[in-house]
Amino acid sequence: MKSQAQKKKGFGMLRRFLPYYKKYRWIMVFDLFCAALTTVCELVLPMIVRTITNAASSESLEELTVGLILGIGAAYVLLRIIDTAANYYMTSIGHIMGTRIETDMRHDLFTHLQKLSFSYYDNTKVGTLMSRITNDLFDVTEFAHHCPEEFFIAGIKIIGSFILLCTINVSLTVIVFSVIPIIIFASMFFRRKMRNNFRESRQQLGDLNAGIEDSLLGIRVTKSFAREKVEEEKFDGGNDEYLRIKTDRYRIMGAFQSSTRLFDGIMYILVVVAGALFMLGGSINPADYIAYLMFVSTLLTSIRRIVEFSEQFQQGISGIERFCEIMDTDPEIQDAPNAKDLQNVRGEVEFCNVSFHYETETRNVLTRLDLKVKAGENVALVGPSGGGKTTLCSLIPRFYEVSSGEIKIDGTNIQSVTLRSLRDHIGFVAQDVYLFSGSVRENIAYGKIGATDAEIEDAARLAGAHDFIAALPDGYDTYVGERGVKLSGGQKQRISIARLFLKNPPILILDEATSALDNESERLVQESLEKLAKGRTTFTIAHRLTTVRSADRILVLTENGIAESGTHAELIAKGGIYNDLYQLYATL
Repeated sequence: MKSQAQKKKGFGMLRRFLPYYKKYRWIMVFDLFCAALTTVCELVLPMIVRTITNAASSESLEELTVGLILGIGAAYVLLRIIDTAANYYMTSIGHIMGTRIETDMRHDLFTHLQKLSFSYYDNTKVGTLMSRITNDLFDVTEFAHHCPEEFFIAGIKIIGSFILLCTINVSLTVIVFSVIPIIIFASMFFRRKMRNNFRESRQQLGDLNAGIEDSLLGIRVTKSFAREKVEEEKFDGGNDEYLRIKTDRYRIMGAFQSSTRLFDGIMYILVVVAGALFMLGGSINPADYIAYLMFVSTLLTSIRRIVEFSEQFQQGISGIERFCEIMDTDPEIQDAPNAKDLQNVRGEVEFCNVSFHYETETRNVLTRLDLKVKAGENVALVGPSGGGKTTLCSLIPRFYEVSSGEIKIDGTNIQSVTLRSLRDHIGFVAQDVYLFSGSVRENIAYGKIGATDAEIEDAARLAGAHDFIAALPDGYDTYVGERGVKLSGGQKQRISIARLFLKNPPILILDEATSALDNESERLVQESLEKLAKGRTTFTIAHRLTTVRSADRILVLTENGIAESGTHAELIAKGGIYNDLYQLYATL
C-alpha cells in the first residue's frame, strides 16, 4: 500500500512529530525558559559595554564610579551563574528528553512493524527496516532537543537585537537587518537540496545495511563456494554509491557555509562603514558604534549556529519522514471493528469457495476451493510445487487474506474473530525452524507466556528433546546461538515441537517439517510429530510421501485445485497423480 508520507514533505512532517512532545511539554517549556536566560546573558553584555563606554566618554568622568563598575560586574557574574545552571539543564535534561522521545518513537515503530502483514515483509528488506529503527531515529534525538531550542534562541536574539538597536539608531538597524532576508532565502534554497540528499542517503544506507545482513547471514554459503570476492564487489558497489551521495552532501554544505561566510562579511562591513558614516554625521557616538559591532557579532554567532544545525535539522526531518512512511503503512490484515475472541475451539476447518492471488500477481493460486476438515482429522497436502499447498495453510491463520470466499473454524468466519485469538489456536512446525537468540528454555517457553520450568521440561519430554537438552553444557540454559546455529537441524526441530506442545493448539500445520533432516533425525522428529498431532486437526504438507501414509485423508493439490482426495490405499488403487508421485518417490 502506498505510504501517505510520500505526499508530505519538510515541515509537514513536524505536525506528525509534535505529539511526541506532549509527555514532556513541561520539560520543554523549562528548557526554552533556560534558553531564554542564556540568550539574555549574551544580549546584556553589549549594553554593559555601551553603558561603561558612555560613562567613560563623559566630560567629567563623574558618571564612571567604582560602585557602578563593581555593581555591573557583580550583576553580570550573577547572570553568568544563572547562565551556567540553565546551560546544564539544557545540555543534560534536554538531551535526555530527546532520548526519551527517540525511545517512544522506536517503541511505536517496532509495535507497528509487529502488526504489518506478511505481504509487507515479502517486499521489504529487513536491513532497511533495521536502519530505520536504529540510525534514522538516533538522529531524531538531537533534532527533538535542538530544533525548538536553536530556533527559539535565534528568534530571541534577532528580535531582541532589533529592538535594542532600534533604541540606538533605527536607520542603521534597518540597513544591518536588510541582509538577513537574503540569508534566509539562501538557507531555504540549500535546505531543499540537502533534504533531497539526506533522503537519498537514508535509502542507500538502508540498502547497504540490507546487503551486509544478507551477505553475513549467508557467510557459510559464500565460503563453501569461495565467493568472497563476489560479495566484496557487491558491497563495494553499494559502498561507493553511498560515498557519492555523501560527497554531494558535503559539496552542498560547503556552498551553504561559504555563502553564509560571505554574508557575515557583508554584515560586518555594513556596520563598520555605515556606522562610521553615521558617527561622522553625529547620529551615533563611539559607545553606540561599539555596541552595534558586538550585537552584530552576537547575531552572526546565532546565524552560524543555525547553519551548523541545518545539517542536523535535515537529518532529523529525513528520519521523521522515513518513520512516517512505515507508520502510514496500514496493516493489510486487521481485526474487524466488532471482532470477537475465538473460544472453545474444536478444530473443524472449512474453505468455502475460496480464491486467492498474491498482491503482486494476477493469476490465482487457489480458485473457488471448497474443503471441509473435521475436528481432529489429519489431512495431508501433496502435489507438485506451485499447487498452493503452503498458501492454503497460510490462509487459515490469516497470514494472507482470501481474495474471495471465506474460511470458517467451527462454523465461524475467521475474519470475524480477533487475529490474536485465531493464531493462539493454531500451531506451526516449518521446515526452516527459527530459534531466537537466547537459551533453550527461553525458546521453548515462547509457546506459553509464564510457563513454569516443570511445564517446559514436560513439553521437551513429549517432543523427545529432554535427553539431548540435558546433555548440553548448560542444559536448558544453554545458549543456542543466532538462529539456533549451535544446534543440529533435528535438535532445532524438536525444540520447535516442544514449543508447540507447550502452546497446545487444537489446530496444527506441519509444513515440510522433516524434509531437511537426515534419516535418523527424521525418524525421531516424526515420532514427536505423531504425538503432537494426536487429537488435533492437522494439516501436513509433505514431499516425502512415506510420512503421510497414515493420514486420515490425502489431498493432491495442483494448479487446478484438489485433483484427488482419499486415503493412501485408495489413491494408490486409483493409479492417478498420487500413485505416480509415490512410485517416483519410491524409486529415489
